Amino acid sequence: MTSLPGKVVMASSNAGKIREIARLLEGLGVEVVAQSELGVSDADETGTTFAENSLIKARHAADATGLPAIADDSGLAVDALDGRPGVYSARYAGADATDEQNIDKLLRELVDVSDESRGAAFHCVASFIMPGTSQAVVAEGVWRGTILRARRGDGGFGYDPIFRDPASGLTGAELTPSEKNARSHRGQALRGLVALLQQQFS
Repeated sequence: MTSLPGKVVMASSNAGKIREIARLLEGLGVEVVAQSELGVSDADETGTTFAENSLIKARHAADATGLPAIADDSGLAVDALDGRPGVYSARYAGADATDEQNIDKLLRELVDVSDESRGAAFHCVASFIMPGTSQAVVAEGVWRGTILRARRGDGGFGYDPIFRDPASGLTGAELTPSEKNARSHRGQALRGLVALLQQQFS
């Protein structure tokens, strides 16, 4: 890989995620477009790890559009639950579960777990792939914290209201978007991916 085309597809329809990666890629002069804008549907996430699902999504978008693609896959791994919900974080309480339902299920499962044993980590793997190739650029981020017994905060999404960041003492839902991006697993992974791309294409 010697030159980066001027347009990259993001294997996501999340507007916030698109803006975030676009800002990070500004130095490379790259336009980032959502796969939904190009008529690409979501890939079937059949992998058993975050890395596998990230690559599945990136490859699906690249093959469908003929453009280089970026994807990420992330989730919450709780120590006391042997890493669950993991890759099933978004559908922990069922295929069409809401964030609220997923949180409720997690809190029920941890009701008898002591405060000292409620460690957890958000994981994210971000991938970049060129169409027609099997080679990928991959970066990972991990954000460790603890799971609270009740929700706090109105921001964020997913498990943010019950995930306490140890550095600030705030939940993911109490941090501002910029504070969260500076700490989060996704921010770490995307910044790491951009740094690797800058090394290869600058």
